[in-house]
Amino acid sequence: MVNEKVCIALVSGGIDSPVAVARMLKQGWTIYPVHCTQEPVTGPEAEHKTIAALRYFLEMDGSIGEAARRQLSRNLTVVPVADKLALFTEKWCHTEYFIHMKRLFNCLADLAAKEVDATHILTGENLGQVSSQTLGNLGAIEMVSSLPILRPLLGFDKTSIMHMAQAMGTFDLSIGPEVCDALGPSLPTTIANLEWLEKSENRLGGLDQIAQDAWLQRRVVEL
Repeated sequence: MVNEKVCIALVSGGIDSPVAVARMLKQGWTIYPVHCTQEPVTGPEAEHKTIAALRYFLEMDGSIGEAARRQLSRNLTVVPVADKLALFTEKWCHTEYFIHMKRLFNCLADLAAKEVDATHILTGENLGQVSSQTLGNLGAIEMVSSLPILRPLLGFDKTSIMHMAQAMGTFDLSIGPEVCDALGPSLPTTIANLEWLEKSENRLGGLDQIAQDAWLQRRVVEL
């Protein structure tokens, strides 16, 4: 019987995404991790933290470690996105930067899913933590994907997620400066206008094409 519990995990190097991965490993999901790197705009720290957390799962004792050794892919796909995200710093689309960023990430997850027959996309998003995670913006983000989105942390606040990370041992691996806002605006949009988002993306060549171009530059890191 085909395993229908296969997902692409968007793993950022922050505190939230490893917690999301652990929760879905315990639910029996097979997970293929993808990391979108913003080098050279940022340093390599986010990628290093992502690798460290995933390797930690593969080495740890207990139910999470056992599940990781069965269900977590030993290959991390790393996709360079810095030059693509720079496209969204134009004056006419910069306030929507973080929404465009997450829409691009979801498009890349779709491309990854096609290669491994994944049925879902997994994220560490939780409602209202940052501007891209308002209810309206989450809706605009997930609309670009053909796959359902798994958000096991959606209803948790940051403090609860930090406690989960501390309890399983990933917190110290994940702490550090957040780099996802390196090119972002000071006053980001919290209520997405889907028509304007699509017009902006089409003006830059289309989101599908932007994602395809980034996907061609991917590399694989063995865990």
